Amino acid sequence: MAELITVEDPDDPRLRDYTGLTDVELRRKREPAEGLFIAEGEKVIRRAGDAGYAMRSMLLSAKWVDAMRDVIGDLPAPVYVVSPALAEQVTGYHVHRGALASMQRKPLPTAAGLLSTARRVVVMESVNDHTNIGAIFRSAAALGMDAVLLSPDCADPLYRRSVKVSMGAVFSVPYARLDAWPSDLQSVREAGFTLLALTPDEKARSLDEAAPHTLDRVALMLGAEGDGLSARALAAADEWVRIPMSHGVDSLNVGAAAAVAFYAVTTGRPPA
Repeated sequence: MAELITVEDPDDPRLRDYTGLTDVELRRKREPAEGLFIAEGEKVIRRAGDAGYAMRSMLLSAKWVDAMRDVIGDLPAPVYVVSPALAEQVTGYHVHRGALASMQRKPLPTAAGLLSTARRVVVMESVNDHTNIGAIFRSAAALGMDAVLLSPDCADPLYRRSVKVSMGAVFSVPYARLDAWPSDLQSVREAGFTLLALTPDEKARSLDEAAPHTLDRVALMLGAEGDGLSARALAAADEWVRIPMSHGVDSLNVGAAAAVAFYAVTTGRPPA
């Protein structure tokens, strides 16, 4: 079993991975640069490990040691045991689930590699809200989407909030970044995908009419909350599609809209 190390100093340099977790701008820059991300809670930590992410260290309150004992096992990484008060001092918030792990990132696959085997992909433009990113990944995993492609300015799927909201689904759906936006959408089309832009615009066809589940390969494009897809992204699409609305509602939250559209895209398709 890995050695349990009790830490009583919030400034202990061994806890550096966990400092300032509420400083979004700092963590956005620091975590990718240092090749780490934070998994929070027992289920998410287990799912990260099952997905093959190596653990750098674990931070536990004492009452969580027994619950995580099988994870600790022969773990080569250090396990730091702290009081709830010290955990809050280090991280900047009350750690409700009592367990955090610093995980090592993996190299991202290429978009071309994902497109070579996928049939249903999500393409996100400028989705920079971590809650929405997590919700979209969870729906993508649950409803059978094969991969996610992100514009350069999308939020980090491995940021703590995204991972938490997705309940670890960010580990289940492979994703890649498109370096040149929106010109890289042409490479998606060249891989055999029909680009469908989800928009509430009245000129768009309803998903029922478009019947995306009958298409061989579909890339469903989603824009940021509020602004939606940019004019350039809409111009690059093969077709605009929309979710019919009732009772004077003009649109759904992008997370909810994504779930509805994923179902329309995947329902009834033949097995991959």
